Amino acid sequence: MNLVTGASGFIGSAVVRKLLGRGQKVRCYVEPGAKLDNLKGLEVEVVTGDVNDRAQIARALDGCDTLFHLAAIYAIWLKDPSLMYRVNVEGTKTVLWAAYKAKLKKVVYTSSIAAVGRKADGPADETHQFSSQDWEDGNGYIRSKWLSELDALRFAQEGLPLVVVNPAFPFGERDIAPTPTGGFIVGALQKQVPGYVDSGFCVVDVDDCAEGHVLAAEKGRVGERYILGNHNVTMRDFYRTVSKVAGVKVANRKIPVAVAEGAGWMMEKLANRRGKAPLATYKATKYAAHTHFFDNSKARRELGLPTTPLEHTIEKAVRWFRTNGYA
Repeated sequence: MNLVTGASGFIGSAVVRKLLGRGQKVRCYVEPGAKLDNLKGLEVEVVTGDVNDRAQIARALDGCDTLFHLAAIYAIWLKDPSLMYRVNVEGTKTVLWAAYKAKLKKVVYTSSIAAVGRKADGPADETHQFSSQDWEDGNGYIRSKWLSELDALRFAQEGLPLVVVNPAFPFGERDIAPTPTGGFIVGALQKQVPGYVDSGFCVVDVDDCAEGHVLAAEKGRVGERYILGNHNVTMRDFYRTVSKVAGVKVANRKIPVAVAEGAGWMMEKLANRRGKAPLATYKATKYAAHTHFFDNSKARRELGLPTTPLEHTIEKAVRWFRTNGYA
């Protein structure tokens, strides 16, 4: 039996599908009030609970031999910023402590490429270390993922059979939130993208990412981290691909970094006053203004991470967002 936390989310529900496709049993741990649309029609057991509810997590782990811990808040702004740390950092410690006591065969902890940090002179791999500059430039999400990954690796050092996976920017179907990355495509479809910043990022198809999780449970080495990313693409080329696939016009205008950061700063100030999430924040824009490329050689070599063509991934995302009324 597998326990998947955050199972109703974008990546989590894709992991659930990969496990079911292998004929495995899945128990889904979801937060109270979570939308369960992504789990409709699936033969799974659903347990509701908070990631900081030790007793409930222990009950959910009863009878399980594998844990996929994906539950986390992925957002660029929160009305209550402390919630990011309570869920992403304290929640991870609570869940992994319960896993440690349950004596599981394998644990896959979902971190992020944000916890790997940025390398200025080429793609970063798993040996790259998060720096003080990454901390300074990072928002609450980035900082929380780095802190929680440190805790996860400490558990591995203490004997928990844990593997870390570091997903890149995921795109594809069932991005119900949508996530901040899915917002890139929704914004383009709604013609709200004024242009691009001269930067780049790493893309992964959500189904490839989910397959990487399951492969990490099957083949991953304990105490190791694996980058789950496939396509290093400039912001300009990404939006050109979205434009081509979706048949929409995206502004082909280069935006100066200072202008983008200023716009993010103003939107964040308005959000803080109104209590409504902004399209961008100062630190999210600052992060996006740098190029974040990553090397997936280790995941391909040791896990067999698959690669879906970028255009196909974007096509799936565009079709799903349009079908479900996002654009």
